[in-house]
Formats: sequence, C-alpha cells, structure tokens
Amino acid sequence: MTLPNELASRAGTSGSVSGRRLRWLALLPLSVFAILIQGYHPGLEDDAFYLAAIKQNLNPSLFPHDADFFRVQFQATVFDKLIALSLRWTHVPLEWGILFWQWGVTFLIVWGCWRISRRCFADAHAQWAAVTLVAVLLTLPVSGTGLSLTDQHLHPRALATALILAAIAAVLGPRNKQRPLVAGAMLTAAFFVHAIMAAFGASYCVFLLCNPVEQTDTAPRRTSVLAGLLLPLGWVFEPASDAWRQAAATRSFYFVLRWPWYEWLGVVAPLALLWWFRALAQRGRQAVLARVSERLVYFGVFQLAVALVMLLPSRLERLRPLEPMRFLHLVYLLFVLLSGGLLGQYVLKKHALRWLLLFVPLSAGMFYAQRQMYPATPHLELPGATSGNGWVEAFRWISRNTPVDGEFALDPHYMELPGEDYHGFRALAERSVLADGVKDAGMVARVPRLAPRWQREVDAQRGWRDFQRADFLRLRAEFGVDWVVLAAPGVAGLPCPYRNSQAMVCRVE
Repeated sequence: MTLPNELASRAGTSGSVSGRRLRWLALLPLSVFAILIQGYHPGLEDDAFYLAAIKQNLNPSLFPHDADFFRVQFQATVFDKLIALSLRWTHVPLEWGILFWQWGVTFLIVWGCWRISRRCFADAHAQWAAVTLVAVLLTLPVSGTGLSLTDQHLHPRALATALILAAIAAVLGPRNKQRPLVAGAMLTAAFFVHAIMAAFGASYCVFLLCNPVEQTDTAPRRTSVLAGLLLPLGWVFEPASDAWRQAAATRSFYFVLRWPWYEWLGVVAPLALLWWFRALAQRGRQAVLARVSERLVYFGVFQLAVALVMLLPSRLERLRPLEPMRFLHLVYLLFVLLSGGLLGQYVLKKHALRWLLLFVPLSAGMFYAQRQMYPATPHLELPGATSGNGWVEAFRWISRNTPVDGEFALDPHYMELPGEDYHGFRALAERSVLADGVKDAGMVARVPRLAPRWQREVDAQRGWRDFQRADFLRLRAEFGVDWVVLAAPGVAGLPCPYRNSQAMVCRVE
C-alpha cells in the first residue's frame, strides 16, 4: 500500500518542492476516494432548500409562490449567492459546477485535517492515518444531532467546516502576529457562510488561544464582534405560536430529554476518550496533541452546559432552532482525526497489511451503509446520468416540460415514500409546491412567521393518499394548484402527460 509508506513519508516532509507535490498527489485522490465512499446526491434532504436557492439566484423567475420557505433564512448566509456567482462567472453548467464545489469543499476539509494532523503528530504515517480515517468516515452520524460529518450534497456547513479547520490550523501554527488575524479572517468568512457552526468554531479557537500564563485580549474581542454580527438575524427572535410548536415537534433533536441512552453515550464517550488522548500525549511529550485534546474537552463541557441552559427551560423554546447540541459536530470531527493519528502512531505505523486490514473493511462498511440509506438511487448521481429513481425522473421532467409559474402539490410526506430516497421537489423540479410535512417543517421551526401558512397548507393535504379528483380541485380553488405528482397508479379523472413505474405528473382540471 503506497500511501502510508513511501508516498506518505515523502509527502510528510515539508519544505521541499517535491514533498509539497507528493502531498497534493495524495490529498487530491483521497478527497475523490472520500466522495466515492460517501456518495453524491444533489437535491437530497437539506439540499431541497440550498440547491433551490442557488437556482433562484441564477433564475429569479423560479419559485414565484413559495420562495419564502428558503429565502428568509438564507438572508443570513452568502452561500447560495457565492455558488451562483461562481457559476455565472465561470459559465460552467450548474450540475457540473455543483459537483466541482462538492469535491473542492471535500478537498479543503481533507487538507485542513492534514494541516492540523501535522501540528499534532510528528510521524508522517500518523498524520496520514488521521486524514485517511476522516476521509473514510465523512458520513459518520453525530450523536443525537441529525448531522453527519459532511453531507452527500453541497452544504454550507461543509464549507464553514473547511474554514473552521483552517482557523484551527492557524491557531496551532507558529506564534506570530499574523496567526490571530488569519484565524479571525477564516472564522469571519465561516460566519457569513454558516453562522451557527462558525460560532462553535470561534468558541473552540478561544479555548485553544487561552493560556494561563499568556493571556490575550484579541480572542474575546473577536468573539464580541461575532456576537454583534448576529444581531441582524431578526427572524431568530420572532415569537412562537401553536403552529410553530407543531413544526418544531417534528425535530426530535431539539428535545434532549427525549434522547435515548445511546445518544447520550455518544455525547459523553468522545469527551472521556479525548481526556485519555490527552494523557497519552502528555506521556509521549506531544504538547500540541495534548493541548488540542484537552481544550476540546473543555470546549465540549462548556458547550454542553450552554446547550442544556438553552434547551431545557420551556420559556426559552425559541432558542431551540439554534441547535446548540450541534457543537458535537466539531468534537466528532476532531475526535476522528486524533483517533486516526493515534492509530497510525501506535498500531498501523508503516505496516501496509495493518492499513489494509483497517481501512478496506471500514471503507466497505461505510459504502454499504450509504447504499442501505438510499437503495433506490444510484450511489453517484452524476450530471447527465439517468437516474433509476422514478421520482427523480418525474421531477426532472417537470423542470423541462411545465410552466415556470406552475403551482404543484404532492404527498406532504413524499420524501418518506418507498423509493423516493429523500430527494427534494423544489431542488430538482424547480417549481413551486405546497408545504410538506418533512423538510418544510424544519424551516418553519427556524422561521416562525412561516408557521401559519405551513400549517394551513399541510392541513389541507391531510389524507392525501385517499384523495380523489374532487380533493385536487379543492386544492386548485384554495391554493391555485394546477399540477400534482402522484404515486402510481394515480387517480382516475386527471390527465397525466408523464408517468413511470413509480410516479405520475398530472394536470388538475
């Protein structure tokens, strides 16, 4: 196995031009390998909002009836504008541009992990074991939060994570005047991409910067600036309502007291193991590793206390959409990184067979898990390729063959239907649609002003699977719905210009 032995050893030697070239030669295919394990599914789950927002930036005529379901929250991020600007400037087709961004962000995460591993571990095989473990485990679930380390589609959280890792690497770098400036710039950029994740990154950097012997006032000042920047997010502080509570109740990770015991084990166990990593590092005189592990425990305990204060009192229910338990995302990512480094240092070393025995079954297991999650969809949904998913094909047909100002309706729980595999209608069909009870509920939980409309539209679609032509005519009269997407075999009395074995697109008339 070349990577942990000759290539990794030579790539780990910084300072030489050949060493830097070999490092890139290792990191570039490693990020491709990560995507091959993870899979690629544009329009999946949260991408129902993000991809729709990017498309509307490129074509403002899209979503004339329901853009508020992603536009209000997206006032707090430049992510969709940045992606759209890059596509407009380069003239790269949207599908290929999104794929390139996905690979580029994955590469930046892998690169950031490698830079941190260099600070923590002296041996090249430990550094590359750390990075390789992260690349293999990018779809690892983060306990109780509904997150994985990265997503199978382009997500602002991933770009923010890459920027946060760059900030951490800068904090751990050589002591000079530029170090806090670089870290502050990376965190500021991350804030404009994903404010919540950036706040966690800034918090951890403050813990890394704080030393009992050498105090600095730059970290608190940066934290104050970031806190001040949060003030324009007025929608966060909108009052709750019964409709909002109904939507929030669909987000199980808001309610920590309902988490099963194993989710709480997933909170406590990494922190305990990180404290053990600290002891190993101190014994081996690895000061940076000890510091990273120790401060990550302090960060985790502090953020857990903050999260419980925000989540437990009912009078603070409007703070739940800030998702304070998602600090675990950074804990898990760095925990996997340090675990890989220690495995490389103490177990794998330069023995190719040991690398194979660890990473081949682990990669196969992560790949298999992804196939079980989305069994009706190709593992890599590449541009121009035909999808075996009938729902996806129906959505694509809609984008090419129906009026841009059309109003659609479909089962409010369509994402959970067998064979649909959680693909978002707006992102792929590029048309307005009545609110659904799965992903739109999550957006409503963040933006309460949408709650009355969401509840009205979801209530109007109750009993969808028993609907007949008269029910669809009622939706047309009440909401202007002129198209519906039905599960095969459909409903009598509606003309359906498109159908496949799973889905039908029908006019309401």
